[in-house]
Amino acid sequence: MDSRDDAPAMTYRGTTVLITGASSGIGEEFAARFAARGADVVLVARREQRLRDLAAELTERHGVAATVIPMDLAQPEAAERLRADLEARGIRIDTLINNAGFGKRGPFVDEDPGRMAAMIQLNVTALVALTHAFLPQLISAGRGALVNLASVVAYQPTPSMAVYGATKAFVLNFTEAIAYETRGTGLRVLALSPGSTATEFFEIAEAEEIASRGVQSPAQVVDTALKALDRRSTPPSVVSGASNTIATTLSALVPRRVALEASGRMLA
Repeated sequence: MDSRDDAPAMTYRGTTVLITGASSGIGEEFAARFAARGADVVLVARREQRLRDLAAELTERHGVAATVIPMDLAQPEAAERLRADLEARGIRIDTLINNAGFGKRGPFVDEDPGRMAAMIQLNVTALVALTHAFLPQLISAGRGALVNLASVVAYQPTPSMAVYGATKAFVLNFTEAIAYETRGTGLRVLALSPGSTATEFFEIAEAEEIASRGVQSPAQVVDTALKALDRRSTPPSVVSGASNTIATTLSALVPRRVALEASGRMLA
């Protein structure tokens, strides 16, 4: 067995985890799993009632503090407003899960400019701003993690989801660079790349039929992340699911033209 894989599961008791996009899917699962490990949670998303229902459930089940902050992170300066809000409440963050994001399927020429701008704002600009706003706290704590949600589409061009794929390629490369820059601080930095997952993503992206191809559950995706974080040496990035891992590995080995053709056929 790899010596990196036999470390005991990390406890997060006495720490606080900030999760964006926490009202459903992978974000909701992250909240439940960190709360089960003893962490207080800060839940951020647009849908306030869903957050409040989740917060009440986590507090009752695990006895942790659950703070609800309804916020649209696609709005300019949202990251700084969130940081200021938490400072005013006396809450310091030990772990940040940048999960919020969305995609849209269709030919680039037909994309709505406003929709594209909002996608880039949320998937890239807000993620970078949140990372920058909270990274000093994460490094200072030295006992938590930074997890940024990338995607298997980060590993190859994605016709019909050109902008979304490009945003996730940014997230992957950005996060791996931050992992290198923060090595030795005690902070675990991870780019998590799911494939098709049983969430609302594909409904929003208008690509429901793709979701049936090798779909994982949010629990399986979060399992992948937690196993990576529990390792003695957390890798800078991980792909969720054996078939997705094989596909991303193969995409790096074949010529870009071949990867592009394969991706185009898959998303057509």
